[in-house]
Amino acid sequence: MGVQVFEDRPPVSERVNAYDEQHLVTYLRLLDADAEGADWREVVTIVFGLDPAREPERAKTVHDSHLARARWMTETGYRHLLDPRMQ
Repeated sequence: MGVQVFEDRPPVSERVNAYDEQHLVTYLRLLDADAEGADWREVVTIVFGLDPAREPERAKTVHDSHLARARWMTETGYRHLLDPRMQ
């Protein structure tokens, strides 16, 4: 599996967008890590390949913004994936 390209903040929209679809696995990994109580610094290192010691603000932004989008997907965004037009 190759290195996945990501933005510092996922694009926010009212519907699932192409970025969300490309990063579904990333979102699931973040949600799993959060549910397990994993340290965000370890998660951002493993999932995004960022060094929180070298780029603490960026690393925190990347982690928190993607986790927020992942939570949005579980609360609202998934409905778009169930839309018959998407199948």
